[in-house]
Amino acid sequence: MSGGALPLAIVASSLVPGLVIFALPERAVAARSALNLAGALLKIGLLVLMMYGVFHGRSYELRVPLVPGLDFVLHADALSLMFVNLSAVLWLATTVYAIAYLERSPNRSRFFGFFCLCVTATVGLAMAGNLLTFLVFYEMLTLTTYPLVVHRGTEAARRAGRSYLAHTLAGGMLLLAGTVWLYAEAGTLDFTRRGFLAGLPIDPRVLVAIFVLLIAGVGVKSALVPLHGWLPRAMVAPAPVSALLHAVAVVKAGAFGIVRIVYDVYGIEFAAGLGVTLPLAVLAATTILYGSLRALFQDDIKRRLAFSTISQISYITLGIAIAGPVATVGGLLHLVHQGFMKITLFFCAGNLAETLGVHKVADLDGTGRRAPVTMAAFTVAALGMIGLPPTAGFISKWYLGIGALQADHGWVVAVLIGSALLNAAYFLPLLRRIWFAPPPARWPAERPHPGRAVSLALVLPPFLTALAVLAWGLFASAPGLPLHWVKFIAAWEYAP
Repeated sequence: MSGGALPLAIVASSLVPGLVIFALPERAVAARSALNLAGALLKIGLLVLMMYGVFHGRSYELRVPLVPGLDFVLHADALSLMFVNLSAVLWLATTVYAIAYLERSPNRSRFFGFFCLCVTATVGLAMAGNLLTFLVFYEMLTLTTYPLVVHRGTEAARRAGRSYLAHTLAGGMLLLAGTVWLYAEAGTLDFTRRGFLAGLPIDPRVLVAIFVLLIAGVGVKSALVPLHGWLPRAMVAPAPVSALLHAVAVVKAGAFGIVRIVYDVYGIEFAAGLGVTLPLAVLAATTILYGSLRALFQDDIKRRLAFSTISQISYITLGIAIAGPVATVGGLLHLVHQGFMKITLFFCAGNLAETLGVHKVADLDGTGRRAPVTMAAFTVAALGMIGLPPTAGFISKWYLGIGALQADHGWVVAVLIGSALLNAAYFLPLLRRIWFAPPPARWPAERPHPGRAVSLALVLPPFLTALAVLAWGLFASAPGLPLHWVKFIAAWEYAP
């Protein structure tokens, strides 16, 4: 394929199946499943080709003029491919899981149609070559995930959907305002290595104001405090949606936007010189501790995981804002590692709800005996969230701590230690109940499918993602694993 055709094909590999699925009748289970799986596998295959080319210096870009001076741009670099690969691999895992999870649910063609469009928006956002293209896919992501949040059609789902739209559309307007203002001042929006603002005759106060608008715009989706309110409410969505929202599609899109703004719009050195990186780091640290504290007091399992996400996503922002190559490795690595750990936890929570009717922490007693594979995967992911070796979570947090010390931000280490203790405080009691508390005489009465056995398609995805969490901790330095690719990105960003 040509340099422009391959990015377009990667976007189309989920867009086309999604549009076709909308037209399928509910009874067309085999065709719908085949389209989903074929699109996911095709996307991964195309990405392997693109990764090989990028690693060997080949350029992939599609540029379509929109108005004079502004183009629609899809561009592949090492950073975008890292996020696209995370999206593609976890889309495949979530597709397998969702097909089994929604086996007896209504409106599956609508669900999987929007599911595919959501992934399309995420992939397009990842490969956006300028801020305008990023904005287009960012808003598309809002519109395609809303039907997934309200899929169940209950009053609670509709309330969650209204909150989600109010937050994310407001964030989109802030991002639009910042983008327009930036273009008026700079005359370009193209993502550029080390940014494009250094040396331009623009009032620093204006650049700080634009930075605040842009970060607030993407900070809604990345759930920075106080813009996080939509995320816990969105937990009324089905488990596959929660997994997708937390592991890759929405909160990761916000975090990825922060990475792009800091590195490829402002440039990390110029941003630090403006004095905007330290406040961003403090905001991220505040969010980390706030999310962990709120998670302590949640009895609903998915809400506890939601507040955990608010905390864990900000590790990415913290690593970027510290402004050092080692901390950058930690932040970007956590973008990948957190995705696999969090999706594992939500898969397991979905299995508990679907087969045992377990939704509350208080009902976890003895579930390790009833669902040993599911709860073993949950345990690995929970230990990774705490940051215990030999899990992947330990590796990314280690790099964050070392990077903070090298950048003379010792206070960050105190935040990391405090957060780890809080993570242990809200995860270890769950593990005690799972493995050491006696099971109840009878399981909760509210079970969606009484007597339903856990199918292989529900167990295999969390088992494999948990296996990755262990493997990436045990063999972190092996070629081809996330740490190797992230070091490649950091070396590129900080090369003279």
